Amino acid sequence: MIDIALLEHLESYLTEKRRARFYQVLSQRTKHFTVAIEDVYQLHNTSAVIRSCDVFGIQDVHIIEERNSKRIDREIAMGSQKWVDLHRYHSAEDCLTELRAQNYQIVATTPHKDDCQLSDFDISRKSCFFFGRETEGLSDLILNEADCFLNIPMVGFTESLNISVSAAIILQELTSKLKKSDVSWQLSENEQIEKRLDWCKKTIKSIDSIIERYHSQQ
Repeated sequence: MIDIALLEHLESYLTEKRRARFYQVLSQRTKHFTVAIEDVYQLHNTSAVIRSCDVFGIQDVHIIEERNSKRIDREIAMGSQKWVDLHRYHSAEDCLTELRAQNYQIVATTPHKDDCQLSDFDISRKSCFFFGRETEGLSDLILNEADCFLNIPMVGFTESLNISVSAAIILQELTSKLKKSDVSWQLSENEQIEKRLDWCKKTIKSIDSIIERYHSQQ
């Protein structure tokens, strides 16, 4: 259980503008859609995808680091890693197991399978969009386990887009549709309260001493 009194105490350290910003951003956050990145080699690509997730209101990002394990490029991510929840896995299988347990549809993004184009995607189902390695794409495991394949229509000579560009296009299109729909896509009240507390802890300076002092006075 979240200590509401503690949350209110911590929020008193925030400016009114910052508190209002937290509420505004949380009202647009969703876990109905999520994103998984499989073994992306270029660090700036992973960071840019995380940034796009924050921009378009995706709260959870799943990062598979079976081959490549690197820190997030803070300059590219522009601090967005502080506002989204990163979940790391040592194998694609572990990631799939976790997402299946949360009733997510596994959506493989690929230009090589003409299963579902972006404009036709069914937004009503909880979905995780998988993006793969820059040169190889998604692994055979993800492709074999996918419930559907999603591609972006392209009419030029180039057959694929950069992973971060693909993620931005897909998320912008589908979150826009989602928020105009009747689907219950927003975070629950408890989830929003949890994020308010989490963001306070990540925002306020000397947070440990403030919390310690608060508890000593109770």
